[in-house]
Amino acid sequence: MLATMFAVLTGDIVDSTGLSVGELEATLKAIGAASDAIGAWPGVSVVGFARRGGDAWQMAFDAPVFALRAALYVNACIRRLDKARASRMAMATGAGQMPGQDPNAAHGAAFTASGRLLDSLPSGRHLDHAAGGAEAAAARLADHIAQGWTQAQARALAEQLPPGAGTRAEAAGRLDISRQAVDQALWAAGFPAIEAALSA
Repeated sequence: MLATMFAVLTGDIVDSTGLSVGELEATLKAIGAASDAIGAWPGVSVVGFARRGGDAWQMAFDAPVFALRAALYVNACIRRLDKARASRMAMATGAGQMPGQDPNAAHGAAFTASGRLLDSLPSGRHLDHAAGGAEAAAARLADHIAQGWTQAQARALAEQLPPGAGTRAEAAGRLDISRQAVDQALWAAGFPAIEAALSA
């Protein structure tokens, strides 16, 4: 089997012991649904999602350029459930193999690095990149912004973060709110700066 370049996100749910079984399951289900959606992004042909223990999970897909965008998208999909809902996420990119599209059966440096980074994240940090340098700096700044997202902002962000997302008017229609409300939510969430950074 040939190695593929992957983006790997390894995460666990923040303060999971304070959630009911139903809330925890809903959160993990939302991450799984986000993984399915990422699988439909342009340039993504392989994606896998799996749970790892009670509140942990791992996702991998074959478009490393979308690593930070995907992490923020997952964050938005969780946060729109509840403002207090969050997951720590450790990102890594690199070559690996993922038999059966199952991250639990995968191997490669990126899978190892992502898991080790999650284990070493300091308290209060929810997002980081194993590469260090500029990629880690961008992740940490994005994390600072994302930790302040409200549910309304997260709903708007989940519509606009996917690459090739439609217009804000279309997002407003799906959310059953005004275009102005979408614009306000995105502005307050820092989306213009985030989108510029992701595009760069």
